[in-house]
Amino acid sequence: MRRRNNLLAALMIAMPVIAGATALDQFKTFVVTTKVAKGEFIQRQVRKTDGAAKVSTPSTGTFVFARPGKFIWNYQKPYEQLLQSDGEKLFIYDKDLNQVTIKKLGDALGSSPAAILFGSNDLEKDFTLKEGGAKGGLEWLEATPKTKDTTFDQISIGLRNGVPEAMELHDSFGQVSLLTFKNFEKNPSVAANHFAFIIPKGADVLNH
Repeated sequence: MRRRNNLLAALMIAMPVIAGATALDQFKTFVVTTKVAKGEFIQRQVRKTDGAAKVSTPSTGTFVFARPGKFIWNYQKPYEQLLQSDGEKLFIYDKDLNQVTIKKLGDALGSSPAAILFGSNDLEKDFTLKEGGAKGGLEWLEATPKTKDTTFDQISIGLRNGVPEAMELHDSFGQVSLLTFKNFEKNPSVAANHFAFIIPKGADVLNH
C-alpha cells in the first residue's frame, strides 16, 4: 500500500522569465524551454483522519526526465523503488521484492501528474489551466484533468523564477500528496541511452 500512488504522486518540465510573471506564463515558458531536467524531491502524504490532518513520513529521492515521456523517478528513502520510462514502456522496480512490473506507457501519461513534468508540450489538451494565486513565496498554477477517469481531481504547481518548486496533488478521496523539488537543473547533458531499463539479475518480471 505504501507504494500505491507513488507514480501518480509523483506520480513529478532560453527565454528569460520576466519578474512578476504569472504562474501560467512561467509554466508555459518552462515547458517550451526545458527539454531535459534533473533534481531531487521530497514527497509527503496528507490524510484526514477524524477531521485531523496526518502527514506521512517523507519519501526522498532523485529524478531526471527528457520530453516526451522519458523519465527516471528514484525513491531512495525510506523505501527503495524505481519508476522508469523509456518513452514507450513504464518499468516499476521494487528492490525489496526484486520484482519488475512492465506496463505500456500509452495514454496513461496523458492526464496524470507525470504529464506535467514529463509529457508533451500540449498540456492544455489534457488539463484546464488557471491561475492559483501567490502562496508561500510561490506563484501557483491549478491544473484540472479534463477526463474524469483519473486518480487526481486537481494538481497545483508552485513556481518561482520559472522553475517548479512544489506540487500539490488532490485525489478523489480527500488525500493530498505534497512534492517539493530542490537542486532543479534545466537541460543538463544526458546520454541517449540513459532511460533504457535493464532488468536486474534474478528479478521476477510481471507484464501488464
